[in-house]
Amino acid sequence: MRRKITLKDIARELDVSISTVSKALKNSEEIGRDTKEKVQAFAKLYNYKPNNIAVSLKNKHTKNIGVVIPDIVHHFFTTVFRGIEKYANSRGYNVIICVSDESFDKEVINMEMLANGSIDGFIMALSGETQLKNDYAHLKEVTNQGIPLVLFDRVTDEVNCDKVVLNDEEIAYEVVMKLINSGRKRIALFTTENFFNVSKNREDGYRKALMDSGIVVDEELILRLPFNENIDAIDPFFDKHTIDAVLAVNEIFAVHAMGVAQKKGMKIPDDISFIGFTNGMLSKYASPQLSSVAQHGDKMGEIAAKMLIERIEAEYKEDEEEEVVYRTEIIKGTLIERASTIN
Repeated sequence: MRRKITLKDIARELDVSISTVSKALKNSEEIGRDTKEKVQAFAKLYNYKPNNIAVSLKNKHTKNIGVVIPDIVHHFFTTVFRGIEKYANSRGYNVIICVSDESFDKEVINMEMLANGSIDGFIMALSGETQLKNDYAHLKEVTNQGIPLVLFDRVTDEVNCDKVVLNDEEIAYEVVMKLINSGRKRIALFTTENFFNVSKNREDGYRKALMDSGIVVDEELILRLPFNENIDAIDPFFDKHTIDAVLAVNEIFAVHAMGVAQKKGMKIPDDISFIGFTNGMLSKYASPQLSSVAQHGDKMGEIAAKMLIERIEAEYKEDEEEEVVYRTEIIKGTLIERASTIN
């Protein structure tokens, strides 16, 4: 018996992206006629059948929630997942987790796999490649079919759904102002590319704090590192620039930078201060301990799960004609000061 083919199979055979296949099958105007005809003919030949992703929602509760995260190793995503699971389990829901590994294709495949009638809704943070591509067709397909979706941390305004985010710009502003008020004037920002909404918002807070303090933003002091966390560029940065503080968008960047500074004979925090985001195990056990912005991932996960379950259970009570109003919950970050900023 011929096995059921998937979007991934069609994309591989025709040497196109999964997104292109999905759009071609929907007869999207974004896809050229030749490509659409080729994809549609191949799908027909092999009897491709799309997942009926709305069946389970319309007919029954599965009591399962699908969670898609970019990375399981990062402390932040681990704590968010724990918050999701704890709240979901307390409400009688099971949690199925998938990891996209920052890959757009894996994110699409994970959602296709989960949205086959085995879950009631999704909670997810966008992969790096998805934000880079700015392609959210797979998310829109899910929401258009009536499957509830909650995005957390890495989100997009392109998709109408509930969201949970950190007050990234506000807390970055507060942190930089604290550094400035302690006498720091040459403050570097170690960040990722601006297609990440969290990195952009943190950079906005950094810039605003400098400008409000009358300090000209030196673009040379903003170091953009790849989202795959290749940190090789940090070492030569210290050879080229004189700085007295670093704000890093994650603790990996910050802890590595502290090591580089120490190798160059700089004393922390006398000569240079460091603050990172995440407040994970690296921050607590670094030498010296790293001052860090706690993102309260467990709380973020709990709120995301609560929002999703409320949305799932409301689907059985609401009038289908009633207009859906989505909301965004904002978690306030907290600066935990340690030896990298205080003696």
